[in-house]
Amino acid sequence: MSKTTSSNLSRSRLPFLRQGKEGILLRLNIQPRASKNEITGIHGETTLKIRLTSPPVEGAANSACIEFLANILEIKKSQIEITSGQKSRIKHLKITGISLEEVGGKIRKYLTQREKTISIKVDM
Repeated sequence: MSKTTSSNLSRSRLPFLRQGKEGILLRLNIQPRASKNEITGIHGETTLKIRLTSPPVEGAANSACIEFLANILEIKKSQIEITSGQKSRIKHLKITGISLEEVGGKIRKYLTQREKTISIKVDM
């Protein structure tokens, strides 16, 4: 299973992201109980993998997912809705009030910054 990082994201279409009738549709693979909140890349060539510190109990991971993405995308939490997968690791989200290009650009920017941080730590 190949892992896509920001370095090859810029050369490809984002397979986890598409324009829907009522907003942007985003497919996620969530890993709860991680050591930190982060986007790690593309999982299985169709979903964006996100690691969250919250446990998958009583909607805590869902709330953390929405808050984390709202911060990255610089939008209100109310603009993100989980349309399917409330009790699953695979989630489909609808995002409103922002363009497809803006969402893709902000995800690419996050991954690029994350990749630079990792290379700085390795170089030290």
